[in-house]
Amino acid sequence: MKNLLVSAAAAASFIAPAAVQAQALPAAVVAVVDLDKVTSDCTACKTAAASLKSQASSLQARETSLEAPLKTEAQAIQAAIDALGGKQPDAALQARVKAFQAKQQAGSAELGAKQQEIQRNQAYIQQQISAKLGPVYQQVMQRRGANVLVEAGATLAASAAIDVTADVTAGLNASLPSISANAPAQAQQQPQGR
Repeated sequence: MKNLLVSAAAAASFIAPAAVQAQALPAAVVAVVDLDKVTSDCTACKTAAASLKSQASSLQARETSLEAPLKTEAQAIQAAIDALGGKQPDAALQARVKAFQAKQQAGSAELGAKQQEIQRNQAYIQQQISAKLGPVYQQVMQRRGANVLVEAGATLAASAAIDVTADVTAGLNASLPSISANAPAQAQQQPQGR
């Protein structure tokens, strides 16, 4: 038994240095990047942001153009209902109310669809940027000798000497000359047949 313990201790003394060597890591060389600045300064990102802003303005204008006549019609219907003095509205007024509600629902559906389209476009823009950023990060890290890249917002303080934001922006400009601001049409899901 004693020989078995001595053999195990001897084997452990040979294995332990190898395990320690396997755990040794290189010293961290950290670089910092400000992603907000990268995505606001990149040329294609600016163009895409302007396109999204234009789409949002168009949505706002459409909402205003739908709202004004509906508001006027709602006031006219309410005045007609108030004039009845609590009596039941006739068939013509009821039809008018139903037509108004249908217009209101159609307008709401139209605006909702446009809002979803803008959200899809925004997600598509982010997807295109993200797809290019990964390789750009690797290139910048390799060129600058970094083995860790940290987002500036996740740091408490950092020296300007380790800031690679300009390098990442330049790399993104080179690898992403343009961004499509319109997401591809969504494929309609068709029910599965037997």
